[in-house]
This record gives sequence, C-alpha cells and structure tokens, in this order.
Amino acid sequence: MHVCALSQTGAECVLMASAALRRGGVIIYPTDTLYGLGADAHSDAAVDRIYAIKGREEGKPIHAVFADMVMVEEYAELNDCAKRLADRFLPGALTLVLKKKPHVSGGIARGMDTIGVRIPDNEFCLELARTFGKPFTATSANRSGETPQGSVSAIEAQFGAGADLIDLAVDGETFPMRLPSTVVNVVSGTPVILREGAIAGTDIISGTEK
Repeated sequence: MHVCALSQTGAECVLMASAALRRGGVIIYPTDTLYGLGADAHSDAAVDRIYAIKGREEGKPIHAVFADMVMVEEYAELNDCAKRLADRFLPGALTLVLKKKPHVSGGIARGMDTIGVRIPDNEFCLELARTFGKPFTATSANRSGETPQGSVSAIEAQFGAGADLIDLAVDGETFPMRLPSTVVNVVSGTPVILREGAIAGTDIISGTEK
C-alpha cells in the first residue's frame, strides 16, 4: 500500500488517488467526518473489493461521494425534500438516500432501487470527485462491526491482511474521534432518519420545512 501525505502533496495525492480509482483500485482517504474507503462506485469488481476488505455483509448498502449536486442529478432523482436538505447541509456531514435513475445499475447500485449520496465538506474529497469525474465509495475505513480509527497506521493495523488489497492511503494525519454522517432517506419526500450522526435529527426535520 502506497501512502501520500496530504499536508505536503495535496494536488499530487488527488492525481494518485484518481489514477488508482481508474485502475479499479481501493484507497483510504480523509473526509469531514472519518477516514473513508474509496473505489469506483459503479464498478462491480471494485465494490466487491470494498466488501471483502471490510468483511461487510453482501447487500448492505454502500454510499458514494459526489462532487456537487449537478453530478448527483446524473445518477439520482431529486425531490423538494432532498433539495431543501442539500441547500441547508451540503457540503457537509449528511448522506441523502435517493431513488436512483434507471441507467444506474452497477457497483453500489447493483440490486438496489436507491443510491446514497455524500458531498463532504472536505476539499480533497470534492477535488478527487471532480478529477475522477464520477462518484467513488463513501464507507468508513474500518472492519465491519469494529471501531473506526483516526490514523492511517491504525486503520492498516485493523485491516490486517486485508490492507494488502488497498492500493493507496491518503494520509490526512490523525483525526479526533468524530461522529459519522447523518443518513436520511428522502425517497418518499418525507425525511426518514436511518442513522443520526454529526447532524442532529431535529435539525434534519427543521431543515425540510418550507
């Protein structure tokens, strides 16, 4: 696993990470909440590697990082509820679960009617999405069921042999313990909070009011 130090070579890290994603590789990267595990979100083979590294149950949804709402609209249906929450909280620690568009079928959307959308408040993530040109997976960089770690070295140790399947780690230095993103299903037009995280549920409800 190669390591790129974000503090010294941010632009180079973006190029290295984008190249790894284009090859079907897997990366560790910093976000506005936790370290993430990234791969081409619409490649079956790349997403399968994510499931294998995490030891994640097949069929359990994995979300994706998008550069902006213009990119989101290429893949998902937006209703008024989604737009209001996006206007208030994105970029930020919010994951919106949206109805996917009919042409979206592979990778994280395989066998799913919905797609989870993240636009982190993190310039590396946004620049990588712009450079890569399409979404990449947004799942925490930890073994399924185990505590997320705040440094690349601790993440590598937790993954053990699974770290051999990771191509690149973008080292954003040590994170303090943070809450994950808040996950909200807005497919029906009414917010359903699937996981309360960095954004309080009360703020989500008030954020959908006209």
